[in-house]
Amino acid sequence: MHFTVEEENLICIYHNADRRRTIGKITAVLPDMDENMRALAQQTLSKLERMMDADYDGQKFHFTDE
Repeated sequence: MHFTVEEENLICIYHNADRRRTIGKITAVLPDMDENMRALAQQTLSKLERMMDADYDGQKFHFTDE
């Protein structure tokens, strides 16, 4: 699964022990996000939901400012 830099940074902010918990943390803050951030979060959640747990566990997420 390919994540954009913005998606990967979002995952890094809310990263947790596993995929489902990361999804839960991002979902929990959706109401507090502005419209643009919410769109990015929903796009990221869609990708995370389509991933298998093993793929998530093998993925390396790096926060970057690029």
